[in-house]
Amino acid sequence: MPQAGDQAPAFQLADQDGNPVSLAQFAGRSVVLYFYPKDDTPGCTVEACGFRDEHSALEAAGAVVLGVSADSTASHRKFATKFNLPFPLLADVDHTLSEAYGVWGEKSLYGRKFLGITRATFLIGPDGVLKQVWPKVKVNGHVAEVLAALKGEAPAADSAVKKPAAKKAPAGKKVAAAKKAPAGKTVSGKSAATRKATAKKAAPAAKAPRAAKKAATAKKAPVAKKSTAAKKPAAARKPAAAKKPAAAKKAPAGKKPGAGKKPAPAKKSAAAKKASRK
Repeated sequence: MPQAGDQAPAFQLADQDGNPVSLAQFAGRSVVLYFYPKDDTPGCTVEACGFRDEHSALEAAGAVVLGVSADSTASHRKFATKFNLPFPLLADVDHTLSEAYGVWGEKSLYGRKFLGITRATFLIGPDGVLKQVWPKVKVNGHVAEVLAALKGEAPAADSAVKKPAAKKAPAGKKVAAAKKAPAGKTVSGKSAATRKATAKKAAPAAKAPRAAKKAATAKKAPVAKKSTAAKKPAAARKPAAAKKPAAAKKAPAGKKPGAGKKPAPAKKSAAAKKASRK
C-alpha cells in the first residue's frame, strides 16, 4: 500500500454512466479516492451517504470525490441512483486499481475466506502526491476526518499506519509507571499524609450530626417531663373526688343501729296515768 508522500498510482476507469475517469484530468485539484467492498451494503451505504451529505463542503475545500469498488457499472448506476450520489463510482471489475493501491486481498467473513477490497481512503494532493492515507476506515466520523485533513485541521503528513506506533509507546509507559508507584507515594496529586489530614478535618463534620441529635434529644426531654407532670395532678384529683363521696356515704353505715335516732319517750306507769287523770 502506498504511503503519504508517495506518488499516487495513475488510473483510468469507467464510472456508473460508462464515462472514462482518470487521475490526470484532476491535476491541480485534491482527490479523495475511497475504496469500498460492495454496492448497497450497510457500511458502504453509510459511507457513500456521508460523502454525499458533505459533498458541497468537500468541493468548497477544492476536492473531487471518487468511489471505487469491484462492482459493475450497472451495479454502480443502481446504487448511485438509489441514494442520489453526486460523485463518480469507478468500476474496478478486474481489481487492477485496487491492487495498485494495496487494498485487494484475502478477507474473512463468518469463517469464510475470499478475495475482496479492504475499506481504505487516499487523499491525493493537487500535485499527484499522496497527502494522507486511511488504511482501515471506520465508517462513523470518517468523512469529517477527510474534510478536516483538506482544511489543514489534521496533520497532513502522518498516515494512519504510523499513528498507532506513536501513541501506543507513551501509553504503555504511563501504565507501567502507574503500577510501579509505591503505595505511600502521591496518588492523583495527593499524598497519604494529605489524605489523613483531610480525613481528620472531615471527622468533626461527621460528628456534627451526632451533636445535633443530642441537642434535639435534650430539647425533647423537658417536653416529655412537663406532659407527665401535667398528667399526674389530673390523675390524682380524679380518684380524690371519687373517694370523698364514698367516704361520706360509708360513715353512717359504720355507726350502730339507731345511734342517730332520738330516744323514744318512756312509757308512763299506770299510777302516773291515773294521777294525771285526777
